[in-house]
Amino acid sequence: MTNRILITGAAGYIGRQLAQRLAADHDVVGLDIRVPADPPCPIIECDIRDAQLATICRERGITQIVHLAAVLEDSGDRARDYDIDVNGTRNVLEACVSAGVRQLIVTSSGAAYGYHADNPAWLDEKDALRGNPEFAYADHKRAVEALLAEYRGARPELSQLIFRPGTVLGAHTDNQITRLFSGRRLLAITGSDSPFVFIWDADVVDAILRGIATGARGIYNMAGDGALTIDEIAARLGKPLLRVPAAVVKAGLWLGHALGLTRHRPSQIDFLRYRPVLSNRRLKQEFGFTPAKTSAEVFDYFFEHARRRAQL
Repeated sequence: MTNRILITGAAGYIGRQLAQRLAADHDVVGLDIRVPADPPCPIIECDIRDAQLATICRERGITQIVHLAAVLEDSGDRARDYDIDVNGTRNVLEACVSAGVRQLIVTSSGAAYGYHADNPAWLDEKDALRGNPEFAYADHKRAVEALLAEYRGARPELSQLIFRPGTVLGAHTDNQITRLFSGRRLLAITGSDSPFVFIWDADVVDAILRGIATGARGIYNMAGDGALTIDEIAARLGKPLLRVPAAVVKAGLWLGHALGLTRHRPSQIDFLRYRPVLSNRRLKQEFGFTPAKTSAEVFDYFFEHARRRAQL
């Protein structure tokens, strides 16, 4: 059966790469709120919350949807961001059901587990998704996954494949995570190793391609082998590491927020202190995909390209 694939967020960082790879062998259409000058595939300008999404899927005979669209950085309007992330996903699910889409592939996030002191050393897909109310991104990913679970129970005919990536890095990555590494020194919280797991952007695309080709369903963490502590990252960057007691950082955030210098609050210190560390065992053993690069290799690859363009 011919695959007719719709990608939400097709003009985005991963969406563009995926569309370019799929366009050679499949009937692919993208969906985004803006159409770039050089689209990687035909892109329809449409919000994922728009009711016409179901009509688009029916008229085009869409068989699979890859749902990448999400709010990646806090806009400052929590209600708006929630509406896009959660209600937008609800609209995608309803479109799938209405149009008889066979498979829905969703990029969730390791952030859905939340940033908690009592997280397991290595998080398994069966561990609880707790998010954090103080982090819109993590909280919305948790809510999205709860919604997906609801539909798995009510609509088992729709095959769901959910990936929970760690920190995605590639040759051209520039986001709120990479900006943590861009200063003259790195900040660490006293008493915390702040380990990071990384996944190469090309591995994210390859895993999605495998999911499309096999029609797989299930839930899988997505990370390269191993992890890097903040000390190891600083050493790779050749930058000093400044360790600051949690109480001092919280006081600084409280003052900065009160003065309108930052939107970050003291409770958000846990973003640095308790990083979710993802086990990729099920990705390799059950889904059958082994990332080409380890966490350390992904970071080194990113750093080399960032260094060349003076980003770091």
